[in-house]
Amino acid sequence: MKGLPGKQSRGLPTGARLICTDNTGAKMLEIINVINYHGVHRRYPYAGIGDLVVVSVKKGTPDMRKKVMYAVIVRQRRPFRRPDGTVVQFEDNAAVIVAPTGETKGSEIKGPVAREAAERWPRIAAIASTIV
Repeated sequence: MKGLPGKQSRGLPTGARLICTDNTGAKMLEIINVINYHGVHRRYPYAGIGDLVVVSVKKGTPDMRKKVMYAVIVRQRRPFRRPDGTVVQFEDNAAVIVAPTGETKGSEIKGPVAREAAERWPRIAAIASTIV
């Protein structure tokens, strides 16, 4: 898996809180680490749309809380530019809980999913209600 296409803006640093937009039982997630992030010494790892991140479940059902899981970012508030020149920005920051291989844990996704995340993760595209 490669990084984001082109010069994509990464809008979510380590420690950012995300809404969990699937039906696994988690409500709020916090980014712990960004997988395959190659940064600079002493720079915080940032995540963008389509990135695989390690998250901690902060709010949700009692059996989901305090668990460390993998998630994929599907929406971010920070505007980013697509290769065709359009600028896209969402109302919230959201992620979907997945297995390390990319298999989704939930069976449905609420709200829109960015096209970049859907192209990179086929299992997310399969259960997404709308792809923007």
